[in-house]
Amino acid sequence: MSEDTTAQVLTAGRVQELVYELKIEDAMVRDVQTVNVESTMDDVRAILREQKISGTPVLCRGELVGIVSIEDLLKALAGGETKTLVREKMSPNVVTLYADEPLVHALNQFARYRYGRFPIIDRKTKKLVGILTKGDIVRCLLRRLEMNHQARERAHYRPGHLFEDVVSDKSTLVLRHRVEGSNFQRAGEASSRLKKNLLSLGLSPDTVRRIAIASYEAEMNIVIFTQGGELVATIEPNQVTIRASDKGPGIPDVELAMQPGYSTAPDWVRELGFGAGMGLPNIKKNTNEMSLDSKVGEGTNLRFTVYTTNPT
Repeated sequence: MSEDTTAQVLTAGRVQELVYELKIEDAMVRDVQTVNVESTMDDVRAILREQKISGTPVLCRGELVGIVSIEDLLKALAGGETKTLVREKMSPNVVTLYADEPLVHALNQFARYRYGRFPIIDRKTKKLVGILTKGDIVRCLLRRLEMNHQARERAHYRPGHLFEDVVSDKSTLVLRHRVEGSNFQRAGEASSRLKKNLLSLGLSPDTVRRIAIASYEAEMNIVIFTQGGELVATIEPNQVTIRASDKGPGIPDVELAMQPGYSTAPDWVRELGFGAGMGLPNIKKNTNEMSLDSKVGEGTNLRFTVYTTNPT
């Protein structure tokens, strides 16, 4: 593999890691241009032209009530309705995202709805705090890639240094992280802490990236479907094994659950941007070994392993 190809692979891996690691608030534009329901489509035309944007949220007495896009403007122009009020041309059924959601959920929603932008609201106040486009996400990722270059991450990498001075037949370090069910505000905290611990122990960034993505997906399954559980990481000289366990409802059909896109997440969870049905497939894709034991009414035990060195 050439140096250019290697760099491309590393960059792609880092981007994948970043969309799980970053929050929507890291990428969104906070200075939001808005219009009022009593504005005219002529006003919208002027704002879109001056600000060089393709859509804007619509407010009524400070509350988000809709969104008007360049497509809405073009239809108004074609019909000679430039003096028409925005309230008559806007899209009132606004799909919003929370500022504290992981960036990967925004990508899922862009793919699902194919919108050009999403208004971003604060989870506590329900107030508009930003707007997000695909371009905002790209710019955010490029900034982070520049700040956290792979070469800088690898500068202090010493494979397996944790066990260098340990004399024993078998050395193991166990890290436990509790996961609280149905708490979407704290979703991802356990896998984030695990990631930081693994990097501090000297594992390579690429290995940690794979473990972090798989752990995040496992953690989200616990948050969505159960009252809680835990992630237990067993670190050995040549591999890291994660066990995600819970006392939830269990999985009736494991084979079906492994199919990409299959999900039993309720509608309200999907509206939050979770439960897209890619959790288990993503875990399998990012690990070397994976096993799943689930009993209906008793709970689920998921186990996956990532090799830190080539197995002999």
